[in-house]
Amino acid sequence: MTLEEAKEKLVKYGQEHVLKYWDSLDGDEKEKLLAQIDRTDFAVLENCAKRGHTYPRGVFAPMRTMQLAEIEENRERFLAAGSEKIRQGKVAAVLLAGGMGTRLGSDKPKGMYDIGLTKHVYIFQRLIENLLEVVEQTGGWPRLFIMTSEKNDADTRAFLKEHGYFGYREDRVTFFMQDMAPASDYDGKVYMESRSEISTSPNGNAGWFSSLMKAGLLPLVHEEGIEWMNIFAVDNVLQRIADPVFVGATVEAGVEAGEKVVKKNAPDEKVGVVCLEDGRPSIVEYYELTDEMAEKKDENGEPAYLFGVILNYLFRVDALERISKGALPLHVVEKKIPHIDDDGNPVKPSEPNGCKFEQLVLDMIHEMNSALSFEVVREKEFAPIKNPTGIDSVESARELCKKNGIEL
Repeated sequence: MTLEEAKEKLVKYGQEHVLKYWDSLDGDEKEKLLAQIDRTDFAVLENCAKRGHTYPRGVFAPMRTMQLAEIEENRERFLAAGSEKIRQGKVAAVLLAGGMGTRLGSDKPKGMYDIGLTKHVYIFQRLIENLLEVVEQTGGWPRLFIMTSEKNDADTRAFLKEHGYFGYREDRVTFFMQDMAPASDYDGKVYMESRSEISTSPNGNAGWFSSLMKAGLLPLVHEEGIEWMNIFAVDNVLQRIADPVFVGATVEAGVEAGEKVVKKNAPDEKVGVVCLEDGRPSIVEYYELTDEMAEKKDENGEPAYLFGVILNYLFRVDALERISKGALPLHVVEKKIPHIDDDGNPVKPSEPNGCKFEQLVLDMIHEMNSALSFEVVREKEFAPIKNPTGIDSVESARELCKKNGIEL
């Protein structure tokens, strides 16, 4: 992109202030800023007016979950079917690793955080060790896609290479970067992170497939005959990835997606709950769960809305390609956005000061024609690390790892 083209684009969207410090930048800074202007979708900024606006929801109804007893009864059959798919190379794993360890007090990618006590045990290491168990169990090597972000791509690649991908075959690892969305003030003017960089944030956990396509990786998916993609979050150090039993159950069910769930540990636990919405699979957020829904019972006297998602989903590739032709809802969230002021001085706000724009995986689920809700044992597969201490923390994850015989 040339300077004139950049000016033309910025004028179109009323963002001319992005070039305020142009004359003071060196050659590399100018080149990077032009590249950032070129790839930034400023059109999303018009959605600032929608902050606080929620998309209308349909009619909710309970969704059947395949529970532990039923899974155990059919385990061998599911295991055989899933293992065969994995050996055939039909299943890929997609690690959503675009985040930083800021809330953990780290300025590095979250996956580089060390949870070890007597030795180094990194989050990335734990996840790859979980996937290697599937390699040992099935004899297949699922393609591992790792989604990074502008902020952590170089560090993530260097770290994993330095550690030999923790035993995973390098030729089975493929990186791609998540698309970023500009962050703005409440009037839709983008913030500048520095004199040469627009403030941006990842475009949400539903942006992974569009980012993978934009990176030119869909031909690889087709060439390798990949039919299923298992996406999972970087922060859950116990989750089973490309789990052959989960794969087998989902394939056998003849559905377009599978979602791993756990029983809620309290009625008000802050997790999204699986449900049907207008007859289609969906997820109702904890703050959308009405008292009537919370109190509703199923035929066994159990809460009808009992199972929460853990951000471990299995999607059929052809279904992903179908929904990629449409547009998912864009969610506008108020956040604290660091930036520079009019004099170029850094500002770290203590209160929300603007908008970020995200697409959420729950909307992907609702675009599916069918889905299997698949229960897993919370203590064996759900140890998210979101905080340094307390609930869903480094501390709680360490305790759960120890209970599962993982040496830290």
